[in-house]
Amino acid sequence: MAALDSAPSIPATKFAAIAAIDGANVEDVPAEQEHIVTERFERHRQPWTHEELEKLKLLAKKGMALKAISKAMTRSEESIKDRAKLDGIGIAKLR
Repeated sequence: MAALDSAPSIPATKFAAIAAIDGANVEDVPAEQEHIVTERFERHRQPWTHEELEKLKLLAKKGMALKAISKAMTRSEESIKDRAKLDGIGIAKLR
């Protein structure tokens, strides 16, 4: 029995994500935690606008890191990296 008591518990936010994915016990998840999961994919696969491309070029020219550009543009690092490669824009590699 002691082994079961020392098992790590799942944080509430991870439970919300699991419940939202498989649909189990969704009504047991508090509304604010359920909102966190649905908010994550809001911009999934959205096309790039001309303004976003200009902003990407400007931020890359200033020497900002990939993580900072991603946060400033509310897009994933992978999305930023792929688009920069497609347009021949160099992103600074901070070490």
